[in-house]
Amino acid sequence: MRFSVAWLREWVDPPIDAQTLADQLSMAGLEVDAIEPAAPAFSGVVVGEVLALEPHPNADKLRVCTVAVGQGEPLPIVCGAANVAQGMRVAVALVGAVLPGGFKIKRAKLRGVESLGMICSAAELGLAESSNGILALPAQAPLGEDLRTYLNLDDSCIEVDLTPDRGDCLGLAGIAREVAAINRVALRTPPITPVAATIDERPAVRLEAPEACPRYAARVVRGIDPAAETPLWLRERLRRSGLRAIHPVVDITNYVMLELGQPMHGFDLARIEEGIRVRLAREGERLSLLNGEELTLRGDSLVIADAERPLALAGIMGGEGSGVTAATRDVLFESAFFAPTAIAGKARSYGLHTDSSHRYERGVDPELQVRALERATELLLAIAGGAPGPVVDCVAADQLPRRAALTLRRARIGEVLGIALEDTLVEDLLARLGMEVAPLPEGWSVRPPSRRFDLVLEVDLIADLGRLYGYDRIPVRRACTAAVAHLPEETGFDLERAKLALVERGYFEVITYSFVSPDLQALLDPAATPLVLANPLSAEMAAMRTSLWPGLLQAARQNLARQQPRLRLFESGLRFRNEADGLHQEPVLGGLLFGDAVPEQWGEPGRAVDFYDLKGDLEALLRLTGRPQVFRFVPGELAVLHPGQTARIERDGRPVGVAGLLHPAIAARLDIAGDVFLFELALGPLLDGALPVFRPLSKFPVIRRDLALVLDEAIPYERVRDCIAEAAGTLLRELVLFDVYRGEKIAPGCKSLALGLILQASSQTLTDQEVDSVLEGVLARLAGDLGARLRS
Repeated sequence: MRFSVAWLREWVDPPIDAQTLADQLSMAGLEVDAIEPAAPAFSGVVVGEVLALEPHPNADKLRVCTVAVGQGEPLPIVCGAANVAQGMRVAVALVGAVLPGGFKIKRAKLRGVESLGMICSAAELGLAESSNGILALPAQAPLGEDLRTYLNLDDSCIEVDLTPDRGDCLGLAGIAREVAAINRVALRTPPITPVAATIDERPAVRLEAPEACPRYAARVVRGIDPAAETPLWLRERLRRSGLRAIHPVVDITNYVMLELGQPMHGFDLARIEEGIRVRLAREGERLSLLNGEELTLRGDSLVIADAERPLALAGIMGGEGSGVTAATRDVLFESAFFAPTAIAGKARSYGLHTDSSHRYERGVDPELQVRALERATELLLAIAGGAPGPVVDCVAADQLPRRAALTLRRARIGEVLGIALEDTLVEDLLARLGMEVAPLPEGWSVRPPSRRFDLVLEVDLIADLGRLYGYDRIPVRRACTAAVAHLPEETGFDLERAKLALVERGYFEVITYSFVSPDLQALLDPAATPLVLANPLSAEMAAMRTSLWPGLLQAARQNLARQQPRLRLFESGLRFRNEADGLHQEPVLGGLLFGDAVPEQWGEPGRAVDFYDLKGDLEALLRLTGRPQVFRFVPGELAVLHPGQTARIERDGRPVGVAGLLHPAIAARLDIAGDVFLFELALGPLLDGALPVFRPLSKFPVIRRDLALVLDEAIPYERVRDCIAEAAGTLLRELVLFDVYRGEKIAPGCKSLALGLILQASSQTLTDQEVDSVLEGVLARLAGDLGARLRS
C-alpha cells in the first residue's frame, strides 16, 4: 500500500513529520518499506497562461507563445507541443530554473526566435514516465504561483508492506484510523453524502453463488460526458499511490479503492445484456480480460456475467468486452463483497495478480459497498456529469461474515504484555479502533468492527493494545533462569558437529523450501501422499516435501546449469509425512554427491564418485554417535534409486536411512547427465549414542595373522567381520580387509577375502599356541556359519 502523506493529513494530522510517522507505523505492525519524495527536485517553475500563439517563422512544427507568468511583461516562449492552446494554464520554467536531472533553463534562440523559458510536460518535471504534450493545469490555477506550492509537491510517499492479516489497512481510511489511534488525535472522515437518484433505472442483479458473493451493490449512471478528463488533483493522488490515470470512470474506481479500501469496477452499460448475474463459471468458458489476455475458465471461478457471457473475473479483473471506452456514455458501477475463500489463490492460478485480488483475498469490509458506491457516484457526477439511478443492494444476509464478541480478561493482558493497563486506557484504545466495548466483571466483552478479519482470539485484542500503547513503552524485564545450565546429553548425536564433518569432507550446506512441486515429489517419492497446500505460493511450491531429495536435486540442477561439475551438497530439515493419524514432521539429514571423487589435480588420477565414496561419508557420520557398530548397510530397493546400488541403513534391525544411486531414468527426466548419489538419515534414531571411554593401553606386543578366505559372493563382508569378532573375543584388536579377489583361480559365484587379524592381550605376551587356538576357533566358526574355507 502506497499513499501520500499530504492526502493522509486530510484525514488525520498529528504534529509529527513523515519519518516519525513511518516509524510509528512500523512499530504498530505496518512495516514501512520506503519513504520517497512525491516529485523530484526542481525550482523556478510557476503557473503561466498562454495569451497568444503564432506560427514560428522558420519551423513548421514550432509555435511562438506569449505567456503571462504573473510578474513583469509576458514572455515569448517557443514550444513544439501539439496540445498547447490559447488561454491554457501551463507550467512555465523561467530563465534560471533547474529541472530534474540538473537541466538549467537559459535564454535561448530557437531557429532565430528568442525564447525566455520553457513550457513543461509532466515527464520533464518528473511527474510521469512519459508525456504526449505539455502539462495542462486547471483554469483556476493561480497565475504566477510556484508549481511546487500549487501542487503540494514537497510531499512524501510512504510504501507500507502489510502482513496478510491486515487487509483493513489496504486503504487510506484504514491507515488513517491507525495513525489517529496511535497518536490519540481526531479522525476527520470526509463526509460521503448519498446521491439522490434522478432516473428510475434499477439494474437487474441475481446472486447465483451467494456463498461466494453474499453482497453485490450496483448503480446506473447515464449520460456522462465522453470528453471529460480526470482532473489534475485526482491524477496526482493516483500517481503518488503508484497508479496511472486511464479514463475518468476507471480512475474514480481506483481512487475509491485507494481511499476506502473497496475495489470497484465500471462497466459500459451499453455492452451488457439483460442485467447482472453473479455465478460460477461454466467449465471451459472463455473470457478476454482488460489486459488483452484470454482465459479458459474453470468451474470453481466466480464471474460477473450477463444473460449471454461472462463480463469479468470476479474480484480480479474486468473483461475487455464490457469495459469503458472513450465513447462510453452510460456506466454501471459495481461494488461487491466477495468471500476471501472464493478469491484466494484464483488470481495466481490464472497467472494474475491485481490490486483487487490482493484486497479481496485478505478480506474487504462487508459493510462498505454502498458507501463506496455513493462516493464513486459523487465523483463521477462532479467530473463527467450524468444522471444516476437508485442504488441496488442485493444481500444474502445469512452468508455475510459476522464478527463474534470476544472476552478480554484484565488479568490476561498483564500476563501477555507484562504490564497492567488501566481500564480507561484499554477502553479508549479499543474504542479508537472502532470496537464495541462492554464491561464485564473480569474484563470486557469486545466486538470487533466488520473490517477486522484478523481479530478472532483474545490474544489478537491484546496484540492491538500492545502496539497502540507502544512496545517501546513496555518495560524490559530480564528473564530468570535456573543457576545450573542444562547441557545437552554428551552421548547424543550433535547435528552441528555432523555438519562440520560433512563440510570437512568437501560438502556445502544448502537451505531449500519445504514446499516442492507435486510433480517432482511424485517422481521422487511415488509411494507417499504429500500434504497439498490450499493456497500455495505457486504451482511449483504446492506440496509439503516428504523427503529432502527434491530440494537437493533442484539445487544440483541449478549448479550444473551454472557449470559446476563437482557437487557435494547436504541439508538438514523437516520432512512431512501425511499418515492416517495426521501429519508427522521428522527431522532428517540428507545429502547429494555428483562428479569426480577428488578435485582435479596432478597427484591422483581422476575418477567418478561411486557408492563406496557415499558409504564412507555416511560411516564417518555414524561414527559420531559413538556406536558405529550397531549400524548396518543392508541391500534394499527403492523406486527412485538404482536397484543394484541401493542400501538401507539399519540400527539394531530398524531402518534409519537410505542411500544409493539415483535411477538413471529419473536422472534423465531431470536432465542430469551422470551418476547422482543420494542419502537421507532420520535424526531421531541417532540420538541414542555412546560416550567414548578410555581403555588402558597394553604394553605387550601385537601379533598379526593373515587369512585368505573363499566364500559365497552373496555373503557381505559385515557378516564375516561379525563372525570373526565373536569367535576371536577380546584378543582381537583390529581386523583389516586388504584384498578382494574374483577370478579364474576360484570357483564361479565365489570371492576371496584377504584379512589381517591383529591380536593382543592386556596382561601377557601371546604364545603361538594361544594364537593358533584363536585362529582355529575363527576358522571353525566361519566354516560353520558362512561355509567359508581357506584358499589353497
